Amino acid sequence: MPSASPFITLNTGAQMPTVGMGLWKISKDTVADQVYEAIKLGYRLFDSASDYGNEAEAGQGISRAIADQLVTRQELFITSKLWCTYHQRQHVKPALQRTLQDLNLDYVDLYLIHFPIALKHVPFETKYPAGWSLEENGPVISENTPYQETWEGMEELVMEGLAKNIGVSNLPGAMIYDVMTYAKIRPAVLQIELHPYLVRNELVDLAHKEGMAVTAYSSFGDASYREIGMVPEDQQVVPLLENKTVGEIAQRLGKSPAQVLLRWAVQRGCAVIPKSSSPKRLLENKDL
Repeated sequence: MPSASPFITLNTGAQMPTVGMGLWKISKDTVADQVYEAIKLGYRLFDSASDYGNEAEAGQGISRAIADQLVTRQELFITSKLWCTYHQRQHVKPALQRTLQDLNLDYVDLYLIHFPIALKHVPFETKYPAGWSLEENGPVISENTPYQETWEGMEELVMEGLAKNIGVSNLPGAMIYDVMTYAKIRPAVLQIELHPYLVRNELVDLAHKEGMAVTAYSSFGDASYREIGMVPEDQQVVPLLENKTVGEIAQRLGKSPAQVLLRWAVQRGCAVIPKSSSPKRLLENKDL
């Protein structure tokens, strides 16, 4: 089986690593060391977001790796995301500036709109990250901000050099068609949940047709959601990592089930962003 290509070329000409490390749900206490160790192991793409609540600590790991000359800033590909409470045009730039301050960077390589959902603005000093509501289990308060307004704010980030590339996340096909009618800078990347239980052939094909790279998250299915209690205990679906077919393929190829699931996405021309605290698994995840 041929090796996976190490990079995906974006519509801007930038090269995005095919395999990166996602930072969702990594503890503030450990994320700096995990990022540092991943860089030592050869990782260059790190997928972050203000909503993850660990960007300042992740930035410490990045800064330490650069200071120790393990890597240069130019060799890294750092992704972050605009949260839903900053969709008004005047809030887009300050949101990224806060992320850059936390990450201790001058720019991000890719900035995504996290969800196509506009929520009422929450000032940094009130709550950061803002989350879905001000109070635990409180109401989610939406805001009438057109996606076009948010995208125009994103385009300004590119023109000011704060983001090298911009893209979208969790966007359905109908909204992709809509964005393409007004985008002066076309989205470079679509990030979506993607795995053998959620194949999304039409959406992936549309993105590629429109010149967008696709990044797959939750490559192991509901494993990430089980960790935080988002999967009903009585759910009857077999976890992907325990799926019989996946296991048989892994055994035949001499690979782990995780490697099979990641390779499934990569063979479709998608990037993947798994996370692990195990150096052994981090190396396996890169060996596709």
